[in-house]
Amino acid sequence: MPTSFLTQDVEKFCDGLVEFYSNVTKPILDMFLYVYKLGQVLGWGAPGILFGYLMFSMVVLTRLRKPIAKLTVQEQALEGEFRYVNSRLIMNSEEVAFYSGNQRERIALMGSFAKLVQHLRKTILFRFTIGFMDNIIGKYITNIVGWVACARTFFDMNNERLNALDRNGLMQELYNSGRMIMKLAEALGRLALAGRELTRLSGFTSRVDTLMKVMNDLEKGAYERTMVNEKGAGSMTVHSNPLQAGGGQVIAQDNVIRFEDVPLVTPNGDVLIESLNFEVQSGRNVLVCGPNGCGKSSLFRVLGELWPIFGGRLTKPAKGKLFYVPQRPYMTLGNLRDQVIYPDTPFDMSRKGINDRDLEEMLEKVQLRHILDREGGWNSVQDWMDVLSGGEKQRIAMARLFYHRPQFAILDECTSAVSVDVEGAMYRTCREMDITLFTVSHRKSLWVHHEYTLYLDGRGNYSFEKIDENTNQFGS
Repeated sequence: MPTSFLTQDVEKFCDGLVEFYSNVTKPILDMFLYVYKLGQVLGWGAPGILFGYLMFSMVVLTRLRKPIAKLTVQEQALEGEFRYVNSRLIMNSEEVAFYSGNQRERIALMGSFAKLVQHLRKTILFRFTIGFMDNIIGKYITNIVGWVACARTFFDMNNERLNALDRNGLMQELYNSGRMIMKLAEALGRLALAGRELTRLSGFTSRVDTLMKVMNDLEKGAYERTMVNEKGAGSMTVHSNPLQAGGGQVIAQDNVIRFEDVPLVTPNGDVLIESLNFEVQSGRNVLVCGPNGCGKSSLFRVLGELWPIFGGRLTKPAKGKLFYVPQRPYMTLGNLRDQVIYPDTPFDMSRKGINDRDLEEMLEKVQLRHILDREGGWNSVQDWMDVLSGGEKQRIAMARLFYHRPQFAILDECTSAVSVDVEGAMYRTCREMDITLFTVSHRKSLWVHHEYTLYLDGRGNYSFEKIDENTNQFGS
């Protein structure tokens, strides 16, 4: 369980403990004070009646409130599940975007949210009913019992002290003064709460206003970076994008990827490469290499349309014909079948004419057929991010690639935890299925499976060359 869940639960527990302390200690103190006062004025009979009714009402309300504990546990569990789905989506947002799994994740997220809302509606309705009973039993009937107990004392003709007083005048004055004090206290309390709520609202308004400004800047293509100056004396805003976001052109064309004067620019304006010019036809695998931070991932984000094109012209297949396999494969919520067909649903799989036997053949190609028996079949539901090892997750991701069978695939160090022989078999399968590969890897064993190399040096330069004996030593 992520630590954020624990901190959320601990925070709620502490809040509940503080509220319990503040809601119980003062009533107990008031009870002792008023019992003592009533005992002096009216005798101990009236407090005895109230205590008897208090015990009776506590037994009744305790039985009525019994389901609240179970509902609270279920609510915390559903909230935890909803936070878990959200955190997984945030942590794996880039992988989900590359897979175009937004619709699949939306279904999972809204499903979890719907279960939480349904339970909250049930809980709120129950608490409303219990609150109504609390008011009837603990407030109105208590007042009636209190007045009856007081009236019993006042109408006691043997009480010489009370008989000597003007009862009507005393009760009228006490009633009027008490109501005025209660109304004044209620008004002051509501004003204090209103001031607190206004303070919170001003903070929320400031946050929303900041968000709206950022969204407006994004629409205009105005990106800014806040940098600390060398002396550390403050910060300054640097407008670092010399080009306009969306200034380039993306053309959809099958069986080719072509960069024509396309600058490699991050969304905040950092220019990694001023102009990219190369072309890759289907059937010509490309090995992409270079030092860390040279722009390999940035290139694929532009290719996958996660980042805007700042200039030039990019020709590529439609988004569904370009597939991405990351080094850390994303395992979705669901059964084993869902892991292979993601982001498709079983209905999409049936519509494509693919059945479970076909999926088994894909697992055999990545030497993972045994996982079906180990995990209990296609309908087995597990936390696949934890159940599968690193190599198994990478092979599942390659089986997912075979299922979708795109024209081009980006393999981002996705076989680092796989043995060389299994890796070679998977690359040969890609060749047989006419899947053209962009591979990010430093393994020398992969050179034989590629025709071209794209080297980024991290200083704004690149080279695109055909692999031969001389190139084989390049960057090694």
